Amino acid sequence: MKTIDRKGFLKTLGLAGVTAVAAPILIRCGSDDDITDTTTGSSSGSGSSSGSSSSACSVTNSETEGPFPTKSPSTLVQTNIVGDRTGVPFTIAITVQNINASCANLQGAIVDIWHCDKDGNYSEYGGTTMQTADYTSYHFLRGRQTTDANGKVSFTSIFPGWYQSRATHIHVHIYNSAGQSLLVTQIAFPEGSDSAVVQVASSTGYKGMSGYTYNASDNVFSDGTSNEMSTITGSVSAGYALTHTIKVSA
Repeated sequence: MKTIDRKGFLKTLGLAGVTAVAAPILIRCGSDDDITDTTTGSSSGSGSSSGSSSSACSVTNSETEGPFPTKSPSTLVQTNIVGDRTGVPFTIAITVQNINASCANLQGAIVDIWHCDKDGNYSEYGGTTMQTADYTSYHFLRGRQTTDANGKVSFTSIFPGWYQSRATHIHVHIYNSAGQSLLVTQIAFPEGSDSAVVQVASSTGYKGMSGYTYNASDNVFSDGTSNEMSTITGSVSAGYALTHTIKVSA
């Protein structure tokens, strides 16, 4: 069993070009300092926070799929991905556009998403020193949908937590209608004193902001988030809604 430094691992993958991970890699979601190869801020107010988005018709940045990709995404065709998790209510709306059609909305694209729970743990992994909470037989906070005529998919979830060395984020893998991979990317969250990230982290059940890694220092987002930044509206009491557009070459 070989242990390597987290930053070294990400650099080896190649942040701008990696679209898949050859084999599942287990990592302690609450502590990203080490990886074990097992071969297996700004905001627009307390009620609304939004990030900048690129108007250029170019492919959204590709990112590492990470050590926790969904193992059998075709079995998780669902819009409600909450499972047994608790947290602040959260809806996710993603629009997929095709740069080869002047960024027209892309119908029929397959969209997989996954993210950690409020404690920073992922389903389908765990029971090791890397993630002591064993969720290997659980499938929460993972889902697949196909874009409609407006290029849109929607999911019902809970607001993600965070874990060491990573800012709050959502993983996305997009395929064409034939199942061929088009893009692996991640969705970034706006930051700032009144942002949803801060408000949620300070709410009941979440762990606060002590030790939080901001986008600028995140190994994945440190090269910029201009076309990966989401828009988030809402409140802790009413729940939050995320909207985001991802551009692919289809």
